[in-house]
Amino acid sequence: MTSIAIDAMGGDFGCEPIVCGVIEALREQKFKAFLVGDKARIAPFIPAEFQKYIEYVQTDEVFEMKEGATDVLKRKNSTIYQAVDLVRNGTCKAVVSAGHSGATHSLATLRIGRIPGISRPAIATLFPTSQGGKTLVLDVGANVDCKPENLFEFAVMGEAYAKEIMGIKTPRIGLLSNGEEDSKGNEVNKEIFPKLKKMQNFVGNAEGNQIFDGSVDVVITDGFIGNIVLKTSEGIASAMNKLIKKEAKKSPIAIAGSILMRRVFKIIKKSTDYDETGGAPLLGVKECVIISHGKSTPKAIKNAIFQALKFSDSNINSVIQTQLSNYNQG
Repeated sequence: MTSIAIDAMGGDFGCEPIVCGVIEALREQKFKAFLVGDKARIAPFIPAEFQKYIEYVQTDEVFEMKEGATDVLKRKNSTIYQAVDLVRNGTCKAVVSAGHSGATHSLATLRIGRIPGISRPAIATLFPTSQGGKTLVLDVGANVDCKPENLFEFAVMGEAYAKEIMGIKTPRIGLLSNGEEDSKGNEVNKEIFPKLKKMQNFVGNAEGNQIFDGSVDVVITDGFIGNIVLKTSEGIASAMNKLIKKEAKKSPIAIAGSILMRRVFKIIKKSTDYDETGGAPLLGVKECVIISHGKSTPKAIKNAIFQALKFSDSNINSVIQTQLSNYNQG
């Protein structure tokens, strides 16, 4: 049975949504949950029939969102530090945290360690497309400034994730740029472009709209641009949902139309809802690390755990290491 370390108290709303998400996951799939936090506060949310799947790691120190990411290295009794160390020492195969993402990234990189050949791990996330599929984008926040070789590593990691986790046999990889032409892009993009062209699945530069039209499966960029794309997309999706609801109330015809379109609206909401993916994998570290949103609901935590279980059962890290070695030798 796969063991998952869960930072039970790192989210914005305390332990309740996180622990409830763990229980929802256990109802559908059995695993061993190592809940890191204050047992006195966690235990009341766990039904008796699920106690046999739970291990408690007692600590009541929470690393706050307002603190600097690297300060977590001094906070060995914090929930996120203890959760990451359960993976470091081999007790667990993966860690899920809705706490400080920078702290999670720092601890995972330094305590769990990087895959040989990877200089900087990257946070990857899935964006919905108009074709009903998903586009993987990385990095979306771990590395604000990147060197050309970092982008190449992102491409290799993204390709491996698309194959091993998303099930895409020949994923199309694009480099996010300000135009499709080979000559477009900033200096970093232009420098790495020739090396990326040697990858069999690289299709060239990709513009922002291609993230959503299904023409590429993996888009690579630095964490500064990627995070702006992520936050802008979330804002647009939220604004559009609110605008549709507002306009639907303005006339009887609009109300009738919205009733008829209710099923369509549900499908659209599901495809753009963060809760459906639950978290973003940190690619490039030796074990599975899933970073969830601080405002995660139980559903989001459940799906983050499912991500962790699928990742842990895959060969993605060995594929990344092998592919990197092959490209570097070539």
